[in-house]
Amino acid sequence: MRDGQPLLGQTVIFTGTPKSENVFELVKRYGGMPVSLPLIQVAELVELTDELRLNACPTYDWLIFTSQSAVAAFGAKLVRYNMSAGSIPANIAAVGTRTAEALERLGFSVDFIPTVFSADTFVKEFNPSETDVRRILFLRGSIAGVTIKEEIPFEVDEWTVYTTERANESIGSLVDLLQQKQQLNVLFASPSAVEVFSGEVVPQVGWNGYTIGAIGHVTEKVLLEAGATVHVRPDTYTLMDLVEELARRKEG
Repeated sequence: MRDGQPLLGQTVIFTGTPKSENVFELVKRYGGMPVSLPLIQVAELVELTDELRLNACPTYDWLIFTSQSAVAAFGAKLVRYNMSAGSIPANIAAVGTRTAEALERLGFSVDFIPTVFSADTFVKEFNPSETDVRRILFLRGSIAGVTIKEEIPFEVDEWTVYTTERANESIGSLVDLLQQKQQLNVLFASPSAVEVFSGEVVPQVGWNGYTIGAIGHVTEKVLLEAGATVHVRPDTYTLMDLVEELARRKEG
């Protein structure tokens, strides 16, 4: 161990967009240099039907949020139309503690969080009494999978509240960094970022010569299928836990 700084001399590249500066501060505390080079970008999807959809939210028994991005987009709509959490009495389900915390900051109480922060675990563990469920609304992103809609044994409506797109401006910088520097670590928080990296970066630099970290078994699976070796994957699916796990690996 290097005086409590296991990431000393290490560059830690984030291929997503962290919702908090805390994860960068954690890298610095361990002696590393955080670099944000997002390969995907998210934006609220604003549509003419937003006010109508918001006004319908109180008629649902459950609202489901699987990401902080969905919460941020939903929160923006609440502000735009002068609504608050108090006007929506539905039960709230959240995938992940960070998603739950974001909802609580909006004033919601979170009633259900799965033990593993993924959609496939969510559908296995989400089992409210049938007498409590008539209508469910899933607040989703534009490239969300079908797991929640198809595998929950209740009728699920969907509302796409944000879009996910490639962030091509980071690709050149990421390639240059991987070609020029040593002691590099590349962290992936979503399959979408892996797909961009695999298609645009890997043909120029390959999969070797740097440490790869992943959040979640789904992201890990996509990396493995693309030909990568996943060196670090925490049991708890958050960026903070991923950095902690990376620090433990470098410490050893």
